[in-house]
Amino acid sequence: MSILLSILLIPLVMIALLLIGAALWTAALSRKAEILVPRAGQMQKVRGGAIHYLDLGPRDAPAVVLIHGLSGQLQHFTYGIAPLLETDYRVIVLDRPGCGYSERDSDSLAALPEQARMIHQCLDALGVRNPVLVGHSLGGAVALAMAMARPQQTRALALISPLTHTQPDEMDAFRGLDVASPLLRRLIGHTIAAPMAQRTAMTVLTEVFRPETWPDDFLARGGGALGLRPKGFISASADYMEAMGGIRSQQDRYADALKTPGGVLFGAKDNLLPPDGQGQKMRAFGLHFESVPERGHMLPITAPGLCADFIRRVAEAHGEAA
Repeated sequence: MSILLSILLIPLVMIALLLIGAALWTAALSRKAEILVPRAGQMQKVRGGAIHYLDLGPRDAPAVVLIHGLSGQLQHFTYGIAPLLETDYRVIVLDRPGCGYSERDSDSLAALPEQARMIHQCLDALGVRNPVLVGHSLGGAVALAMAMARPQQTRALALISPLTHTQPDEMDAFRGLDVASPLLRRLIGHTIAAPMAQRTAMTVLTEVFRPETWPDDFLARGGGALGLRPKGFISASADYMEAMGGIRSQQDRYADALKTPGGVLFGAKDNLLPPDGQGQKMRAFGLHFESVPERGHMLPITAPGLCADFIRRVAEAHGEAA
């Protein structure tokens, strides 16, 4: 019996050793990521967590708030867009709740209305009034949730490659984030997610940026290395699962609740979100639509000047020239 028990335990011991090894590897990758991309800004406590942010430009200038997408961080905007705006605008660049160096107390706070509330509380604490909300990808869905929550306190929306409606097809680049259980997310995040992400990073980045190419400095200057931390996987998985369900109920409210003007900018060859299904549809709710030939999903990185010009035009069209 003891021999049989020993034989049966061997696979369990091997699995345990593999998980321990993966956890140690993950911890090492996480430390390296935080050295490569250190915390850049200040922290503002809000109910349910804290928001990591940068407050750039003149404090008395018109405010622009930059909100990044799935698996992103504020470096997606400091990479190129923020420096082009901060001479004339008060630019708030932030990590969404749970992302980058921001914090959130539970996965349920990944819900779009909760992210909107937490960011609004941060802006309230900073004295930001009537801003132009700029959202990229999933950040576009969060910006829309913010605008519908406070229509009288949002000057305009400048949405870049935004998620606005349900996706009929699962996005292959993010298939690995489809984990419903918070406990399983944490097990994966603290063991195998980071080593696997390190091995597949080039393939995933190619898919996300296609048809354009991702820059060599994206992991550092663009903050991409932070995705190798357990927190990066856990937050991205919760964001993905909450967004896929939450966007359905949100889109049903646009006709009645979306009162904020603005525009949508899309790369015509976006590989993740279809411009027609996610961008053109918003014309029915008062937002103008622009499409850029030969461009993909990651416009804040690949075309910061084009994005900054778009944001300026939206701001100027709705009451604040700079």
